[in-house]
Amino acid sequence: MQPDDYGPFPYVPINRRSKWKWPNGARVALWVAPNLEFFPLKVPLASQPWQKASEQKAPTVRAWGQRDYGNRIGIFRIMDVLSKYGIRATASLNADLCDHHPQIVEDAVKLGWEFMGHNRTNATWLNAIPPEEERELIHYCTERLRQVTGRKPAGWLSSGIVETWNTLDHLIAEGYTYVTDWVNDDQPYRMSVNGKQIVYLPYSYEINDNAQILQRHASSDDFELMIKRTFDVLYREGHESARVMAICLHPFLTGVPHRIGGLDSALKYIVAHEDVWLATGEEIVRAYLASGAVI
Repeated sequence: MQPDDYGPFPYVPINRRSKWKWPNGARVALWVAPNLEFFPLKVPLASQPWQKASEQKAPTVRAWGQRDYGNRIGIFRIMDVLSKYGIRATASLNADLCDHHPQIVEDAVKLGWEFMGHNRTNATWLNAIPPEEERELIHYCTERLRQVTGRKPAGWLSSGIVETWNTLDHLIAEGYTYVTDWVNDDQPYRMSVNGKQIVYLPYSYEINDNAQILQRHASSDDFELMIKRTFDVLYREGHESARVMAICLHPFLTGVPHRIGGLDSALKYIVAHEDVWLATGEEIVRAYLASGAVI
């Protein structure tokens, strides 16, 4: 992808698009995206809100331990809540978690979850490695997920939601169907990169516990209300034309005892509505492509 002032897709405002629907006339396609992440203890993390990770020295035990709690306990609470409502998640998966915590992946596979590529660890972002290593890193992650889950991933979410000018080219070369990094729409759309196509699937940096709870200090009640209010708007708009709603979660945040009830309550509210499609990321993208929508 060549550097440019706008993305590799046309600007088509929502009020100038053709109307279309999800399968069976659903208004909203709901997908839940837990982040299954690995943070090596030998790499420092910011241990105080005002400090940068680069200023720390490993081991940053408190910050690391919070994230390890998510992998030891929090993710299994999230699995229980999603299963309660018949929701199959689409998890972004650090490849190194497959080696360190294979039990998480085993349980997610049994639940029928989908998996997206998500770098090797969350300690290294694509813009922090030499450009010549990015393609090999994406290839490694793709193959490791295929080996462990039994399926080659169709989608990708970059760690930190960070790309380089070359990321989309590499994803297309690896055969990815969709990418979720761009957080700029409520409907999927086609991206054209050097004459080849990949689909953007709407991910959210708003209905995202990392952004709201960790960065903006929202309470669990605040986050629950955000989920419900976002759904209400998308559900109303979805009466006219299809909408996507992503709920983006981190087990070390939503999986703690005082927050898991908020997720449970929000999902109970959503699934009580008719015409809500509980789908995986790949299912949503394939339905979009089959719809004939030209966004």
